[in-house]
Amino acid sequence: MTLLQIMPEDAPRKVLLRTRDDKEITRELASYGITLRHWPLRTDDSAALDDQTLLNLYREEIEEVCTQDSMKLVDVARLHPAPTEEWRERAAKARSTFLEEHRHSEDEVRFFAHGCGLFTLHLGDRVFAVLCEAGDLLSVPAGVLHWFDMGERPDFAAIRFFREEDGWVGDFSGAPLARRFPGLDDLTRSGR
Repeated sequence: MTLLQIMPEDAPRKVLLRTRDDKEITRELASYGITLRHWPLRTDDSAALDDQTLLNLYREEIEEVCTQDSMKLVDVARLHPAPTEEWRERAAKARSTFLEEHRHSEDEVRFFAHGCGLFTLHLGDRVFAVLCEAGDLLSVPAGVLHWFDMGERPDFAAIRFFREEDGWVGDFSGAPLARRFPGLDDLTRSGR
């Protein structure tokens, strides 16, 4: 189930709101133009499916999002734990790429088919940590400052939607803000 934690931008340890109430989360996010929806999970074993099979499984929902939001490109981003040094290096590099505050020139739309990930959104003078889990579809409007944490041991499969063929392009703010706020592992350790 999705988790939302809101904190002041100047006080990362001060929790203004922490909730798993879907209606409350949706309402809080909607006031900033952010959409959270839920799709029924089509399998309990998305991690074992190859990308094309996973996309085919959600074809109807994908086509609806592509039509509604003028998306042209859809792919799958995934990381699943493996007991190798190569995997640990790949996971650490992927995690560090997304942990810095950035924005995009197009909406960032992600559906979690497996596992979880933490989108942290810098909205005015507040920071919204949105823990997305399997079944969650999050749409963050273009220009919203944010960062993404997949945790120390990433285990997720997310369907990504893009309007432009060049895919994911981040405009990094250079601000150190993200380092001061709780990450995925911090939030999940403090009670799911």
